Amino acid sequence: MSRIVVTGGAGFLGSHLCERFLERGDEVVAVDDLSTGRRENLEPFASDPRFEFVEADVSRELPVTGPVDGVLHFASPASPPEYLEMPLETMDVASLGTRRALDLALANDARFVLASTSEVYGDPLVHPQPESYTGNVDPTGPRAVYDEAKRFAETLTMTYHRLHGLRTGIVRIFNTYGPRLRPADGRVVSNFVVQAIDGKPITVYGDGTQTRSFCYVDDEVRGIVALYDSDVSEPVNIGNPDEYTMLELADVVREVVGSPSELVFEPLPVGDPARRRPDITRARDLLGWEPRVPLRDGLAALVAWYQEERARGRA
Repeated sequence: MSRIVVTGGAGFLGSHLCERFLERGDEVVAVDDLSTGRRENLEPFASDPRFEFVEADVSRELPVTGPVDGVLHFASPASPPEYLEMPLETMDVASLGTRRALDLALANDARFVLASTSEVYGDPLVHPQPESYTGNVDPTGPRAVYDEAKRFAETLTMTYHRLHGLRTGIVRIFNTYGPRLRPADGRVVSNFVVQAIDGKPITVYGDGTQTRSFCYVDDEVRGIVALYDSDVSEPVNIGNPDEYTMLELADVVREVVGSPSELVFEPLPVGDPARRRPDITRARDLLGWEPRVPLRDGLAALVAWYQEERARGRA
């Protein structure tokens, strides 16, 4: 049995990671300030005696005592509206918060895994994006509060690895969706699904030809755990290489929901990447990982979860 700390443990991905580690017999400490995470995400396992929740802002403190075998740093706003509303907090959690999480791992000689993002590639000039591609990011643009913050967090992580020999890993996460993704939180899948369920027009930014790749949460978590269990230190893309335009995604969402929603078009946000698709060769070769859940099946599971949440009186 290991004792694992998950920062951002009440968030979408963080809560699934907590649950996965508990299922396999580990002890888990979730740390979250609940600025974007939800206590409801912890309900399925909150009563497990091997689970502990610590409410704290890791940018200011990481009050975890006792032995620690692993630290997974997943604390951060993740959707554009959230990090644009909290720009300084986003940069703090990627810098000060990452440093605190690394120090906790270092003090315990623990495995450390950083949640990075496909956003480090910016608006890519190489397609699909391998981990060796260093990106095309505008450090002065509005999205830089997230993009550059994650790039800096990667630099911190690799510095601890080189300087202290800390056992580190970096996962570059591509668009992930599934149960516990907050409705209409600003990410395209949740926005499209909620609008379709409500029969409202689906809002497409730009002309809808920009592309993304969508990974179901169970696949994403399986890849992250595989990285944690490995000794791989270099960044690894964990994402689904199936690529969809926003128009194609809207069509699939309407089909799954059975919705007659029309499309409405709004101006493309500043700095929005034109395309995004992971090269997962490294994940296949080093971790034996690849996604399994097709988009339609994953969307059906997300729609069912949203409907269950509404039936329980949760918007």
